[in-house]
Amino acid sequence: MIIDFHTHCFPDAIAAKAMEILKNRSGIFHPYQNGTVSDLTKLQRRADVDYSVIQNIATNPHQQKKVNDFAISLLGNPGVIPFGSVHPDSEDAVEELYRLKEAGIKGIKLHPDYQEFYCDEERMIPLYEKIAELGFITLFHCGIDMGYPSPVHCDAERLSSILPAFGGAPVVAAHLGGLCDKENALKYLAGKDIYLDTAYTYAAQPPASVKEIISAHGAGRILLASDSPWNDPADCIALVKLLGFSEEDEKKILGENARRLLGL
Repeated sequence: MIIDFHTHCFPDAIAAKAMEILKNRSGIFHPYQNGTVSDLTKLQRRADVDYSVIQNIATNPHQQKKVNDFAISLLGNPGVIPFGSVHPDSEDAVEELYRLKEAGIKGIKLHPDYQEFYCDEERMIPLYEKIAELGFITLFHCGIDMGYPSPVHCDAERLSSILPAFGGAPVVAAHLGGLCDKENALKYLAGKDIYLDTAYTYAAQPPASVKEIISAHGAGRILLASDSPWNDPADCIALVKLLGFSEEDEKKILGENARRLLGL
């Protein structure tokens, strides 16, 4: 089984507008799919990916319900697993967590840059504790974002410091703990009780650095991720196979770790 743990798409009515904004903001002008669910699933089929996990983000408090309505609408779609999102400035963030849990959503995506909070702010701890209590997987954008280069609101050091708030509930650091920030990923996250995903590492991070982080952290806590539409999952799969891990470790990275984490 192959699972792409970190992808993005939008409702059909706003996909073109959202993609245009993101392309201009990031400077990535040639995405691999058009931001719709149908195009994402076409791309995943071409790469022989069994499931794509869609990481929705509530970028402001007023958008939170619509973003999660979209996530919930994707439940039951073949080959996709939607995550929800809550915004820390939303008055009903906790109530929204309960709604997502009742609907059957498995995880929560937090993007401290887009949502304008530092991940280690004290005010965030109760929200983390509630997310953990409800049994969600939490995925954090970690490190620099191509569209929001400064300041970085969640890096390996800050993220490491808040892991106790989750009490052992699963946490995922995107981009191998920070895009092209190998030293801090190794210093603060390698070997810790956290998963790392490989989102947007293909052609952005040297293969030797990717292998070093995976080797230090352990293949049992690495999740294949493309960050589609910004990478092609086929290329990300090829990168994992290039690194020279054992067949058993390859299987873990490409899907077995995610299958177990998602309860599939």
